Amino acid sequence: MINAVGNPQTILLLGGTSEIGLAICAEYLKKGPIRIILAALPNDPLRDDAVAQLQAAGASTVDLIDFDALDNGSHPKVIDAAWASGDVDVAIVAFGLLGDAEELWQDQRKAVQIAEINYTAAVSVGVLVGEKMKAQGFGRIIAMSSAAGERVRRSNFVYGSTKAGLDGFYLGLGEALRPFGPRVLVIRPGQVRTRMSAGVKEAPLTVNKEDVAALAVSASQKGKELVWAPGTFRYVMMILRHIPRPIFRKLPI
Repeated sequence: MINAVGNPQTILLLGGTSEIGLAICAEYLKKGPIRIILAALPNDPLRDDAVAQLQAAGASTVDLIDFDALDNGSHPKVIDAAWASGDVDVAIVAFGLLGDAEELWQDQRKAVQIAEINYTAAVSVGVLVGEKMKAQGFGRIIAMSSAAGERVRRSNFVYGSTKAGLDGFYLGLGEALRPFGPRVLVIRPGQVRTRMSAGVKEAPLTVNKEDVAALAVSASQKGKELVWAPGTFRYVMMILRHIPRPIFRKLPI
């Protein structure tokens, strides 16, 4: 149960080794001990490090459950396991792949894989988490989208299209759950300094994962539905959305 000052007692991180997801958990832990449930690939070599990181940050308990985004049939059991010991106050959806943009649109197998992980799996767990939170009558879902999905660019359109789909689904899920109590927050970051972006040239307005985490916690507690990271990215995208396509394709982005 979320306590009187808005702090959760239990957090589920889907994508249990996500740097941004772990940073959000750590941000919540600044306010006091919390039980954290990490849902991660069983063979992910970063699992133990994730557990240690959260224990050092003050988590009261860190539980690990196996989660394979590509195995949709296993997702009901994963979510049931997360709720097995009681309600979950905050669920963070923070798994995904970036991939090589030029390779993706020319490799059918890899394009389908990234779509299944970034979009199909996100929908799968979103439906299941939404069902649980609807039944308990409260809760917050934080979904990591991307500015890349707001207006899909030629430079990374396979990835961008998966984030566009995720973005639309979770905004809609928030509307569907609103009458029943739970709230959904969609975060649209630009480039974030993480392992995923390590080989990519740094873009203007790039932020640290801790900045995204602080924004996520603050916005979720305020009941917001959609935020950009950094906040100024909202105005950049407002302009880009309305640029005619013949001009847009010539921009160096």
